Amino acid sequence: MINRLIFVVVLLWICQSCKTADQQAFEADIIIYGGTASAIIAAVQAKQSGKSVVVVSPDQHLGGLSSGGLGFTDTGDKSTIGGLARDFYHRIYLHYEDSAAWRWQQHAEYGNKGQGTPAMDGDARTMWIFEPHVAERVFEDYVKEFDIEVRRDEWLDRDAGVAVEDGRIRSITTLSGTTYRGKMFIDATYEGDLMAAAGVSYHVGREANSVYGEKWNGLQTGVLHHKHWFASNVSPYKIPGDSSSGLLYGVSAEPPGGYGQGDHRVQAYCFRMCLSNHPDNRVAFPKPDGYNPEHYELLARVFAAGWRETFEKFDPIPNRKTDTNNHGPFSTDFIGMNYDYPEASYERRREIIKAHENYQKGLMYFLANDPRVPDEVRQEMVQWGLAKDEFIDNGHWPHQLYIREARRMIGQYVMTEHDTFSEREITDPVGMGSYTLDSHNTQRYVKPDGFVQNEGDIGVSTNGPYRIAYGSIIPKKEECENLLVPVCVSSSHIAFGSIRMEPVFMILGQSAALAASLALDRECAVQDLDYSELERQLLAEKQILRK
Repeated sequence: MINRLIFVVVLLWICQSCKTADQQAFEADIIIYGGTASAIIAAVQAKQSGKSVVVVSPDQHLGGLSSGGLGFTDTGDKSTIGGLARDFYHRIYLHYEDSAAWRWQQHAEYGNKGQGTPAMDGDARTMWIFEPHVAERVFEDYVKEFDIEVRRDEWLDRDAGVAVEDGRIRSITTLSGTTYRGKMFIDATYEGDLMAAAGVSYHVGREANSVYGEKWNGLQTGVLHHKHWFASNVSPYKIPGDSSSGLLYGVSAEPPGGYGQGDHRVQAYCFRMCLSNHPDNRVAFPKPDGYNPEHYELLARVFAAGWRETFEKFDPIPNRKTDTNNHGPFSTDFIGMNYDYPEASYERRREIIKAHENYQKGLMYFLANDPRVPDEVRQEMVQWGLAKDEFIDNGHWPHQLYIREARRMIGQYVMTEHDTFSEREITDPVGMGSYTLDSHNTQRYVKPDGFVQNEGDIGVSTNGPYRIAYGSIIPKKEECENLLVPVCVSSSHIAFGSIRMEPVFMILGQSAALAASLALDRECAVQDLDYSELERQLLAEKQILRK
């Protein structure tokens, strides 16, 4: 009797262990790491290609920046946006055609902002400007419609969680202990964590102009683009003009470096805040913990010099809301405070994100309350607040920091400014870009004349659409044969400045999934794929490859 009891107990323990093991292992043709717009679009394409797919998302909310506040879409030439990316913006259009979508504003009052014209699909209209929760709903609709398996709050074990054998990723394991086995993998994160953990080469920071024979890469000391620089002489010292008094908050004591040199610095991050000026849908700007008004003394001096462009980038989105972006010499970009983010631990990244949140909340509180802010600015500012019906589980604050740039793969082909200017022929396009070569500031320093200046802001036209190479979304074959990287693409810093737009990430996500599916069908490495066959399938899916 005792032996039988022991046998039953052991059997139950074995069964429970097997059940636990099953719960901690998933398998699919394609494993996508990331919860960005690129990741979800890639998953839709994988399903449409008849492949099994699991999205392993560190994020609870899907869509990345597209659902995280960036609703005033950076598009460039909209005719280059096809495939599922265009379908996303068509679905946005359909949402706003419903009168119920206009809760805080009449549709007629908002007008025709952000709407495209009938194009590839005849009557398939598009809308490029939208509220964050609307974008998130579209991504969730994709998940339901295509029955996509999404595992949320799953963080890659970056130290020991990527199993590579014979040049191929076999599985990834997250910090929860869950293992995901696949035949193809797509890293669709803003940080490129899977790519890096798999041993693929990458770069952080700006390359010297000499590396790829470029003009707009590297340090841009003395180059002044956009309006994000100090047009007036402003002292960086606590006591104006007295260097012995010490530097104001946010000003670096380091020399900036010489024009065209490479460095480790990363362009500034910010949150794309969704604000409202509707009295029934706004929340007053909170005073953040540790608020120090002296952190904004530089801005007070900019105001004193006559600057009055505070509201220049309160870009209007539907329902009396904004996509609020950086503008001016001192704004929402937390310049110089993100250099270690790309390679940082998860804990350190959370600290950096929190510091950005506190800085930006403090900036809004300062603008609305500090007596050093001109009266007319304060009076306008108090009409605004955080949109009450956005990001409701996060205190109405965006859940995604704008990671404008982190790691960039050094893959089979490196896109450079020469490609964005169409100076070289791309024979294997998987999408197109067209946006300005755009980099935000990377540092704030003291000039030899003793005044403060920003450095790193660039805005250079591409003079038309350009092709993006298939080789830029795949690693070198000797490094990994079954990984595609549609976000941290293989490009120089300045080329990435144009490529890094959300519609392009969606385009490249779809192309990556199609390539992965085709490589599975042909049982080959992604680098050995017959491009002509891939091209036919891309065109069949209405991707735009040439203009």
